[in-house]
Amino acid sequence: MHIQLFEPPKSESDLDDARRRLGDFGESIAAKFLVANGYRIVMTNFKVPVGRNRTGAAVTGEIDIIALDGRTLCFIEVKTRRSEDLVPVIAAVDKQKMRQITRTARVYRRLFAVGEMAVRYDVVTVLAPKNAEPKITLTKGFWNEASLKKRMWTSDRWMN
Repeated sequence: MHIQLFEPPKSESDLDDARRRLGDFGESIAAKFLVANGYRIVMTNFKVPVGRNRTGAAVTGEIDIIALDGRTLCFIEVKTRRSEDLVPVIAAVDKQKMRQITRTARVYRRLFAVGEMAVRYDVVTVLAPKNAEPKITLTKGFWNEASLKKRMWTSDRWMN
């Protein structure tokens, strides 16, 4: 029996390259999956400045895939992982990521004057274990803009 031990990357740049290649692979097969399921790809890897963070540094937003599903404009985040041993792949799309994509989508809609179109925020997860077929999952409408609004404190209990 042959046991292959994990070999750590030789350098930080090797790790970055491996992550980038895995991400590019996931985005490529996600786009093919979407087309096979009736989507029309409008653009991939849309990047644009979306503002500044708390420290004043410029923030760039990115949307992996922008596509049409019928008459609905879809902003699609693609997440690719080798395993789900610790957490599901979709858990990588947290509130911060949703807000960043939503801000970027607003800029896209203004730039291309498509503010009146119906929109949806989808997620495609790609589970790509080594030496196995990737498993692709599409989650339509994973979030909406209303779900990201910060809630106001409306109770006056603290005053009693």
